[in-house]
Amino acid sequence: MRARLQKIGIWILVLCVLLAVLLFFLARKDEPARITYGMSFNAPYALELGLDPYTVLQSFIDELGVRHFRLAAHWTLIEPVKDQFDFLWMDEQLAQVRKAEGTVIFGVGRRLPRWPECHVPLWAKEMSWEAQKEEVREYLTAVVTRYKDDPVITYWQVENEPYLEVFAKDFCGEFDEAFLEEEIALVHELDPTRPILVTDSGNLGTWTGAYKHGDAFGTSVYVYFWNPELGQFRTILPPWFYRAKENVMALLYGEKNTFLIELSLEPWLLEPVTDVPIDVQYSRMDLEKMNSILAYARDTRYETQYLWGGEWWYWLREHGHDEMWARGKEIFTQ
Repeated sequence: MRARLQKIGIWILVLCVLLAVLLFFLARKDEPARITYGMSFNAPYALELGLDPYTVLQSFIDELGVRHFRLAAHWTLIEPVKDQFDFLWMDEQLAQVRKAEGTVIFGVGRRLPRWPECHVPLWAKEMSWEAQKEEVREYLTAVVTRYKDDPVITYWQVENEPYLEVFAKDFCGEFDEAFLEEEIALVHELDPTRPILVTDSGNLGTWTGAYKHGDAFGTSVYVYFWNPELGQFRTILPPWFYRAKENVMALLYGEKNTFLIELSLEPWLLEPVTDVPIDVQYSRMDLEKMNSILAYARDTRYETQYLWGGEWWYWLREHGHDEMWARGKEIFTQ
C-alpha cells in the first residue's frame, strides 16, 4: 500500500512539473520596448457627470497628450428618433482627433461601453428581437457608410464584450451569436478596407468566440472590484495568465493583433459617481491602486493599452482633486 501511494505521489509530482513547464512556455511573450497608451472616451458618461464632452475630449488631447482613442457611436445618441440620425456629436469628436493627428478604434453596435451595456433607443426597446435586428442593420449601415472614408479610424469594434452575458443579460437578452457574425460580415461588406476588432472580458471571458470572429482581439483588465458582500477585493489572476491565454488563442486560431482595450483606472461603484462621496471613491481607486494596476498591466506585456476612467479624473479635478489627472499626464508623456 505504501509503495502504491509513493507511485501515485511521484506521478502527481511529474504531472505538476509538466504542467509548470507547459505554463512557462505558454506564458512567454516578449516585453515591449515601449507601451503605447490610448484612452477610451465615452460621451454619454461625460454627460452623466455633468461635463461638456467636447471640452473633456479636447483636454485629453491638449493636456494629457492622448493621441489614440477608443470612441463609440452609441445607438441611443445616433438615432434618438426612429429614422432620424444625429451625427453631429460624433462628427465633432472625430474632427477633434483628426486635428490632433490621432487615431480611433470606432465602436458600433447596440452593446457598447458603459452601463447599462446595451444602449438601445427607447423607441426600439419594445420591438421584437427580429424587428430590432433590422433596425440595428440600418443603424450599422448608416454609421459605417458615413465614416468609412475617415482616415483617423483604424479599426471597427463590433459590439463590446458580446460573449460576456453576466452584466448585460437583463438589458440585452440572450446572446445571439449568429447575429454577431452577421454584424461583422455587414461591416466588412460596407468597409472592406479596415480590420474588425472583437473584445472579451479578461477576468471572465473564455476569449474563444471573440478571438475567432475578429481580425483583431481586445481584452479588458480589471484588477480591483467591490461588492456589498465582499467589499473590495483584488483579482486572483496573475499577469502571466493573459500571456498564456493569448498564446493558446494564437495556437488555436492563428496570430492576430491584440490590445489591452480597457484597463480600468476608476473606482468600482454601484451608484453614479455624482452620488458617491469622494472619500468613498478614493477608498476604491487612489494613486496607490492606480500605480499597482499600471504595473500589473505592464507585466501582461501588451504593447498597446487603452486606459479607462479619464472622464472620472477630469471630474475629480473639477471638484478640487487633481491627483489622478496629474498622474494621467505622466503616463502619456513618459
